[in-house]
Amino acid sequence: MKPGKKPENPSFSSGPCAKRPGWNLAALENACLGRSHRSTEGKARLTEVIERSKNLLGLPADYLVGIIGGSDTAAVEMALWNLLGARGVDVFAWESFSRGWADEIINQLGIEDTRVFEAEYGSLPDLTQADPSRDVVFTWNGTTSGVRVPDGSWIAENREGLSICDATSAVYAMELPWDRLDVTTYSWQKVLGGEAQHGIIILSPRAIERLDSYQPERPLPKLFRLKKNGKLISGIFEGSTINTPSLLCVEDALDGLRWVDSIGGAGGLAARSEKNLEAVSAWVDRSEWIDFLATDPATRSCTSICLKIVDPWFAAQGVEEQSAIEKRLVAMLAEEGAAWDIGSYAAAPPGLRIWGGGTVETSDLEALFPWLDWAFKETRNDSPA
Repeated sequence: MKPGKKPENPSFSSGPCAKRPGWNLAALENACLGRSHRSTEGKARLTEVIERSKNLLGLPADYLVGIIGGSDTAAVEMALWNLLGARGVDVFAWESFSRGWADEIINQLGIEDTRVFEAEYGSLPDLTQADPSRDVVFTWNGTTSGVRVPDGSWIAENREGLSICDATSAVYAMELPWDRLDVTTYSWQKVLGGEAQHGIIILSPRAIERLDSYQPERPLPKLFRLKKNGKLISGIFEGSTINTPSLLCVEDALDGLRWVDSIGGAGGLAARSEKNLEAVSAWVDRSEWIDFLATDPATRSCTSICLKIVDPWFAAQGVEEQSAIEKRLVAMLAEEGAAWDIGSYAAAPPGLRIWGGGTVETSDLEALFPWLDWAFKETRNDSPA
């Protein structure tokens, strides 16, 4: 029978993600609208985002935090275009975005001395292949595969190269070893449940030293430039963004950061994510038709939780039919108002992707599970044998 109870918030999208519990438009009432972001008040809001982010994440005092346009994608590209080329590069790729960074480095930046270590969806490549004398580029959490790096022990403390980490669906949900990360990027739209189009870039002293000592021969678009007249543009890290930010989105980000502070900081938010993963794991254990895409439990993401359908009937279908079945199942849940946007990423194997970040209530996940079981049975029964 069709379940009765539905999630109070059916937003399980992997970006933009669910707003914090209790959020409503009143949270934006004090937004600095109709004002320049360069005004005293506008810049103060941007600076507050930077300072709150530093404090909540426990960043070392000598790390810099900057707000840029273009979400996490632009933050990663800013790092790649400014910093790479001084030495060889190792790229670890196991899902869509990390493979995209490999393509960017080889085919757009033209860095010939690039080694790419790949793994299929659901697995990690051998991270110990990273050469400390080379720069390394990787994602901490594969948003499209549900596979995360378990720790940073493979990044050498005495490395000569830089470690550049796309951590967009990991920051605030997973413990990150800041002393091993030279460049870290993320966006508000993931774990904080903020609005899209704004990115964060974090630089360590080692990354700053590379900026000071290395000038790539390639031309840099204005939106990517971290230096002017050979010197770091310090204003980026003091609330003076390169292009005009949305102060409405800035107010929303501040609301999210204040909420994180109220629940125990980044650790409290990460604990909520891990609790959500535990709930999904318990449901998967008692279900016969679904399993994690991540093959190693130690690498299963607690935010972008990717699942594969293992029912023999589904496995017997061709890839195109599997994709069609997934779309019917996802559409059915959306029509019922039980779950929105939980289909797998377009380039990933057919299945489900459920956001488990800390803005999602575990009770909503618990309410979702019976709907997932119901929708799969309905889809299987309605499909040709």
